[in-house]
This record gives sequence, structure tokens and C-alpha cells, in this order.
Amino acid sequence: MIINMTQSRGLAQGFSALFNGLGMGLGGPIGGLVSDWFGWRWAFIMQLPLFAFSLLLTTYNLRYVTPGKAKSTKDALTRIDWCGSFTLLVAVGAFLTFLSMKFNEDYAWDDPWVIIPLVLASVFGVAFVLVELLVAPEPVLAPFLLRQRVPVLVGMSNFLVALCNFSVMYFYPMWFQTVGLTSASIAGLHLLPNSIALSIGSLFAGWMMHRTGKYKMINVVFGFFPFIGIVLITLLHENSGPLQTWLSIVPFGFGNAVVLQTMLKNSMAVGTGFGQVFRGLGQVSGVAVSSALFQYKLNSELHARIHTPNAEEIISHIRHSTTLVAQLPPDLQRVARDSYAVSLRAVFLLAACSTLLAYFVRLPVPEKKLEGSGKTSDESRVEARTTGSAGAVRSDEGEEVNEGEEDGLAVGPPAGPRHPLSGFETIHQTMDPDLEPNTTGSHVTTRRD
Repeated sequence: MIINMTQSRGLAQGFSALFNGLGMGLGGPIGGLVSDWFGWRWAFIMQLPLFAFSLLLTTYNLRYVTPGKAKSTKDALTRIDWCGSFTLLVAVGAFLTFLSMKFNEDYAWDDPWVIIPLVLASVFGVAFVLVELLVAPEPVLAPFLLRQRVPVLVGMSNFLVALCNFSVMYFYPMWFQTVGLTSASIAGLHLLPNSIALSIGSLFAGWMMHRTGKYKMINVVFGFFPFIGIVLITLLHENSGPLQTWLSIVPFGFGNAVVLQTMLKNSMAVGTGFGQVFRGLGQVSGVAVSSALFQYKLNSELHARIHTPNAEEIISHIRHSTTLVAQLPPDLQRVARDSYAVSLRAVFLLAACSTLLAYFVRLPVPEKKLEGSGKTSDESRVEARTTGSAGAVRSDEGEEVNEGEEDGLAVGPPAGPRHPLSGFETIHQTMDPDLEPNTTGSHVTTRRD
């Protein structure tokens, strides 16, 4: 029998995040060493065989069958929201191009490389909304979820947290290269405490949810830690001691790990696809928006400090090469370090505002006791066999049989016609009615082997 055990899944995901954090921690210093020795391009090229090896392992070991409507691969492909995915891809790509051309390359507002991407981003952004509302049979961004409180709160939190994380992770090592004048490998090594904290935080959150069956309190308490960590990072200066430079990021990593694990429980009920759309947009925005802000601020600071005849050429070189700062003459180096410090502080302030807003957005999300609270897996299986688990049990012939009710919730099929839920519905259950009163029921599917 396969039972949907949300608590045990949280603990398993904690262990998964442990290895994810280990990879992130080793990636920074190893990538820095490769960049120092062979150039920055090889830091990307070296990842290709690792990706190929990971794909082979996943293809070989990941074997499962998802019950659903599709009877063949062709049927499954027809259920993918191709139009929605394409319009979203073009809209985001065009918006990134606009930000890069306008703020990184300093093109004028009337330049075609600025106007055309901006127009394309607007047109395809509107097209994406129309496709999701009117065309897609199973939209990746289910429109009716946008009218419900909890899905919107979860999506907003995912977006803001991802924006904050990518802003910090992308620019934090740069501070040590340009302001602290360290090598790329040492700069990358400063991400290691964050990765360790991320791993410990994931295990802690998974263990707490597995033990207590609740996630609200640890989210409220530890969800404030990322803001504390970013404030400490913002206060960094070139004379900061080793404790501040190495450990300021620890609360950031630990708190974000707890937030990720606890909000993932909500995403399982709200819909993985729905939550991932907002998280993906936040990741892209974290790099793009923070980069635009950084380049705009750095350009302004350098122009305010450098007034030599060849100022434009010097400013261009400083802006586009972080390794150049350590090689500049003392007077120019002082200017460059101060300019980078001010610009990076602006990025960190953006991240601080983002994570603080995400914290307040999460506060109204209700508590929900996770499945299997206070029971081991064996106890839950025994209870399921003797008293019946809530929901429909799938027999060997694939027929669903209702076994009863639990906690006063209807466990049979929802009344009325059932709409395709796409990413809103997991293979185990639809959105839990405890999270949103406007829903019409919940299915928990188990299978007898």
C-alpha cells in the first residue's frame, strides 16, 4: 500500500536539501578556483558533463507510474500547456533583454534594442494571460486559483523569497571580490556557511514537521531570520572582522531553508505547478532586476567620482570586470571599491525589503495539521487498514472506492462537474479544503499492491 504521508515527505525533502546545500557549498569555491586558473567560461563548461551524468542517473533510477487521464505518451503531451509556456517564455526572455540592453549596456530609450524587447514583453505578457484565461484546457497558471486567498499568498511568497535569494546569492560573492579584494575562489568560499545553514535548516524543518505535524509556528519564528541575515550583510564594510564576513549569511540560509520546507507543504495542497510559476518568475526577476539596479547605481557612482579625460573608458572597464578592481592604481581603486560598496548595498536593501514583505505575506496563511501526526509510518498503515483512510482507495482494477470520512470532511467526489486542475492537483490530492473554504473537497488516493 502506498500512502500519501506529508510529514514523512517533509523529512525526506530535508535530506534532499542537505545534499543540495552540499552541492551549492562546494560549487562556489570550486567554480572560483576554475575561474582563477582557467577563466570564467570554464566554470560553466565544466558543468556540462555533470548535467549529463545527473540526467543518466535520474533516467535510470526514477521509475514510477502516475495515475491520470492519459493512456499514452501522446495523450500526455496533449495535456501540456504549450501555448501558455511559449508566451510566458517569450515575455520573460524579452523583458530580460530589455533590462540588459537598457541598464547593462546603457542603450538609449529610443534605441530599437530597448524598444522592441519592451514591446514584445508587454504583448506576450498580455497573450499569456489571455491564453491562461480563455484557451488552455489545463493552464499552468490556473485562473480560478487567483481568486482564492491562500494560493495567491503562497504564490506571492514564492516570488518574493526567490527574488531575494537570487539577488543575494548572485551578488554576495561579488562584494568580497570588489570591496574585500579577495580572489574568486575565496569569494565563492564565503557561500559555504550559507549552504551548511541551508542543509541544517532543511533537516530541522523536516524533523519538526515530521514530529509535530505542524509548520505554522516554525515558519513565523524562523521565517524572520532571512531579514536579519540580510541586514547583517548590508552592514558589511571592508574592515569587518572574520566573524561578520563569514557568519552574517548564516541566518539567511537557515531561515530560507525553513521557509522553503514549510511553504512547500502549502504548495502541495495549492498545486505544485501554480507555486513553481511564481518561484520561477522570482528567480528570473532576482537576477534581472537586481542586476539592473546594481548597474544603474554603479554607473551613477563612478560618474560622480571619476572626471578624467578618458573617464568613460575607465568606467566601462570597471563596470564590466570585477577582477580589474584589484589591479587598479590606488586612487582609482579607492573610487571603484567605494562605488561597488554603495551599489551592492542597494541590491542588499532590495533583497531585505523583498524578504520582509514575503514574511508579512505569509502571516495570514492558516495552519494545517499534516497527515500522520504523531504516528510512525507503520502505525499509519495499520490505521489505514483497520479504520480506513480518508479518500478513495484505488483497487487493482483502477476503480475508486470511498471508504469513509475523516475530520468531518467529505471524501467522495466533489459535487458537480470537475474541472481539470493541471498543476493545481497532485497525483495524491487536490487542494485541501482546510486551506481555502471555497473548494469542494479533497481526494487522497492510495493504492493496494
